[in-house]
Amino acid sequence: MLMRRLAFIALLIAAGVSAQTPDPATPDPSTQLVWVCPMDKDIRSLGPGNCPRCGMKLTTDVPDPAEYHMNLTVTPRAPEVNKPARLVFDIHDPWKNNKVTKFTVVHEKLFHAFIVSEDLEFFVHDHPVWKDNTFQYEISFPKPGMYRVLGDFFPEAATPQLIAQTVIVPGDPPAPAALKKDYAIKNAENLKVELATVPPEPTAGQNTQLRFQLDTSDGLEKYLGAWGHMLAASDDLIDMAHTHPFIADGSAQIQFNLTFPRPRTYRVWVQFQRNGVVNTVHFDVPVKELGL
Repeated sequence: MLMRRLAFIALLIAAGVSAQTPDPATPDPSTQLVWVCPMDKDIRSLGPGNCPRCGMKLTTDVPDPAEYHMNLTVTPRAPEVNKPARLVFDIHDPWKNNKVTKFTVVHEKLFHAFIVSEDLEFFVHDHPVWKDNTFQYEISFPKPGMYRVLGDFFPEAATPQLIAQTVIVPGDPPAPAALKKDYAIKNAENLKVELATVPPEPTAGQNTQLRFQLDTSDGLEKYLGAWGHMLAASDDLIDMAHTHPFIADGSAQIQFNLTFPRPRTYRVWVQFQRNGVVNTVHFDVPVKELGL
């Protein structure tokens, strides 16, 4: 038996095969490239492909985050209520302040703009157009007061950007928003939407699951490349976040995950498309302080 074993090992050595040679099909974690979604960095893969959440191409080279400069010019400088105004977004890099002219398409658009009034009653999600090396958007503000404008864009070879600016429309502003918990069922254009949060009382700085139940007897359609879009804004409009579903497959249940940064009440707008109609509804979510 011993002679047979020695002879077998001699044959392996002669063939150039070691008993310790690993299976070539087994990946080596010390050298294997990891492919990451530049927007949703928790999405990872051992091979190329597209992010199942946002659809972006996975990459092995995600640069360090750096906040770009977004200059917002309003014409006229003092816009009038219900009169046309032009918003011009001028993007510059954070190192030499050079103008940025190349962007990556995210959810079918180069630039997503969210515009919210200080009483949280006016909401717009739209897409400025590229003209004269800037993004431009025409709007008529419906009331005086402060508006927060959130720009969502992705400079080429950089990281996704979410930058907010402020526009003031002269006149007597509306009363500040006085939000309280509102999880009531919402009826939109052709869709009914219900919300439940886990935990039931969200806590600042901790992950919250926002679970939506939809009336989808006729099915859902993707809107701008996603099963849904969400904008969350604190009642003082300091915090604003644009995000997409964490779990969604076109069925009646859709889950977003969000970490609210401060103990405030947040208005959460969600958008879902059904039969070619974009449905927009909002809920008000109180967020308590950690430890309370």
